[in-house]
Amino acid sequence: MTRYTPLDYIGRNKPVWCAGCGDYGVLTALFNVFSQKKIDAKNVAIISGIGCSGRLPDFIKAYGFHGAHGRALPIAIGVKVANPSLNVFVVGGDGDGLSIGAGHFPHAARKNIDMTYILMDNSLFGMTKGQFSPTSPCKFESGSSPYGTLEEPMDPIALSLIYGSTFVARGYSGPSKLNDLINLIRQAMEHKGFSFIHVLSPCITYNKVVTFQSLNAQVVDIDEKHEITDRNEALALALREEKLYVGLFYKITKPTFGERLITISEKCGKRGLDIERLYVNFT
Repeated sequence: MTRYTPLDYIGRNKPVWCAGCGDYGVLTALFNVFSQKKIDAKNVAIISGIGCSGRLPDFIKAYGFHGAHGRALPIAIGVKVANPSLNVFVVGGDGDGLSIGAGHFPHAARKNIDMTYILMDNSLFGMTKGQFSPTSPCKFESGSSPYGTLEEPMDPIALSLIYGSTFVARGYSGPSKLNDLINLIRQAMEHKGFSFIHVLSPCITYNKVVTFQSLNAQVVDIDEKHEITDRNEALALALREEKLYVGLFYKITKPTFGERLITISEKCGKRGLDIERLYVNFT
């Protein structure tokens, strides 16, 4: 059996993120998960959107696709349907996935596409130098909101639960929770269905409010007694404002889109449609 180490998955291109960026934690976690699972890189596809997180596929030795703004999820759905044997990952930021790309999120979840969506949340648009995003806290001052934002932030965990994701978790890319993040990504990868992981991934350059220091004081592990099959309990936990809970919120088993697609294909075959005859009618 071939032995894999995290180093075997390092791509040819070196990361261009700022030194200390939270996204390094996600990249390191993926290297470790792939080596633990002993996965051949040719069996992995990583799809991304725009922004700092969008560069991640460049740094991993696997199939990668750097998509258009907000369109990572539909691209990934196409990849998974075309080649169900691939382990498909979507990586994207809060600005990419919850603004222009927000309309794709509920449909990927409700279809229960068998893939893992990692939302790397730094609470702003980092690559364009620090504008506020859908997850920026209210009154957040930035280059595009010098007097503070007026809106309340979106809650990615609550949204994912309501949309119908069958695996919902939150991780933190800080060193203190890196092993936990590795474990969450591994569980998500092993789960059959749409897995969503909200990763708190601070921007050290432009965000002086949501930082490693502030998150270290806020993050709390979900109680081991939490019932992961109870969506109402998971939603109530997500909406608590006193702390940021990290861990597995929700996990259930449902037929995936791919499994349902096979069933439909079998039904179509039993009808005995003559495709060549249909071609004649339309040519």
